[in-house]
Amino acid sequence: MPEVDLDFPRAHVEFVNPDDETEVLRCDLTWLTSAYTCIFGAGCQGIYADSPDTGCCTLGAHFADREDEDRVAGYVAQLTPEHWQFHPGRKVRKKDWIETDEDGERKTLAIEVDGQRGCIFHNRTDFAPSGGGGGAGCALHGLALEQGREPLETKPDVCWQLPIRRTFRTVERPDGTSYTEVSIGEYDRRGWGPGGHDLDWYCSGNTEAHVAMEPVYVTNRPELIALIGQAAYDELARHCEAHLRSRSALALHPASPR
Repeated sequence: MPEVDLDFPRAHVEFVNPDDETEVLRCDLTWLTSAYTCIFGAGCQGIYADSPDTGCCTLGAHFADREDEDRVAGYVAQLTPEHWQFHPGRKVRKKDWIETDEDGERKTLAIEVDGQRGCIFHNRTDFAPSGGGGGAGCALHGLALEQGREPLETKPDVCWQLPIRRTFRTVERPDGTSYTEVSIGEYDRRGWGPGGHDLDWYCSGNTEAHVAMEPVYVTNRPELIALIGQAAYDELARHCEAHLRSRSALALHPASPR
């Protein structure tokens, strides 16, 4: 079955954040109970056909803010040539791995190697260091695994959040009060902006990527806790479990097996 349509019926749940009564979580149960999983190295075709081995790392990663950049810089300093194929072989400087895009936004450097473009931290398939660590894929991800950390600690925010999308909006009530709505859902093609429709392949709605043994709310537990907090995650997990037990037609993402 090919990639599913972007629009289809979804079930959502709304609840007050147990840690912050000014926030209401609006969560896409259809997505969070789906069988999606990242299939990098196991069938991922990459977002561009001419760079199939770099997955969604083809363009590099934009930093959310200075705090995001500084956090990543601390882990970049810990990378060695055994972790990172494109290590400069000396003390790493920010100009070795950061560039500014046409809009003046800072991001990880993207380079082209043998005709395939990808993030500077993306070790290519021919990277096979003699020591520990290393291998194809993200050097920062590999560093996290070597140190027993969650990859969300070492990688730019956008990298570990994808394909979960968190958005905020202020909602005005009829009585003049307001609250912050925090939405947690699928980072589909539209999340990339207008260019998302031009991607040659994309995973979130593709049946090939809906092969996990456990649903997204379980496999992405650390990321969801980082996004909404432990108490809110615990409440979300209860709703996801109830949704799955309901056996509603909306309990399944159309790309997931039935």
